[in-house]
Order: sequence, then C-alpha cells, then structure tokens
Amino acid sequence: MSLTAKDKDTVKAFWSKICSRADDIGGDALSRMLVVYPQTKTYFAHWKDLSPGSAPVMKHGRTVMGGVNTAVGLIDDLTTGLLTLSELHAFNLRVDPANFKILSHCILVVMAIQFPNDFSPEVHVAMDKFLAALARALAEKYR
Repeated sequence: MSLTAKDKDTVKAFWSKICSRADDIGGDALSRMLVVYPQTKTYFAHWKDLSPGSAPVMKHGRTVMGGVNTAVGLIDDLTTGLLTLSELHAFNLRVDPANFKILSHCILVVMAIQFPNDFSPEVHVAMDKFLAALARALAEKYR
C-alpha cells in the first residue's frame, strides 16, 4: 500500500493543521498505548511512572511526534530518511517492530478524537497509509 501524490498532499495539509498540538497527540497516544496494550510497558520499565499523562510518558510522546514531524518532511523517501532511527530501534533499543503498528493505531485514534472536523475519511486513509509506511521504514533494519 504505497502513498500516492494525493495521499502525500493530504498528509502534509492535515499535518500543517495539527502540528502545533503534536506534543499533546504524542503524549495522549503513548498513554493510550500503555493502557490498552500493557505488554508495551516492558520497553519503559526503567521509568518511575508509566501512568497516563506522567512526565516520562509525555516527554517520550513529544519525542515520538518529533519523529513523525521529521517523517512528514521526508515523506518521499521514508526508508532512507529514517535509517538512523531504524538502526536505533533495531540494534540499541531492540523494540519489537509490531509495536510501531500499535503506536500508529493509537496516534490515529487520538488524531480522530482531537480533530473530529478535520479527520475526514480521506484524511483517515492517507494518515493510516503514511503511518504504516513510517512503521515499515522503522522496521527496515530488522530485515
């Protein structure tokens, strides 16, 4: 499922509307992931507080959405553009790549909740395809 030129334009346009709230989206999505998919907590066992909205969760949510922001800018070549992040997650952090899909889903849910008037079916499909492509790019070094 590749991104069409229209998908890319849709992602960029939607992102320009929501990027000022990216930190909130990230914190909310990560909080949701840790509650709905408790198995993901194993990667954050070193944090003192894994509760929704806690300082470490919100900080990492900002980090994640900073990566999404970078990916929007690299939308034409995610695999090459995100190679360093892929290597970090594969070799240093050793994150199960299935978790990228889980977090992508949580990001979609939060975007739909926070931007109901802008999250049209067309935006939904474009963002879903973009986040899937982003997850595949992050999983590249696992192959």
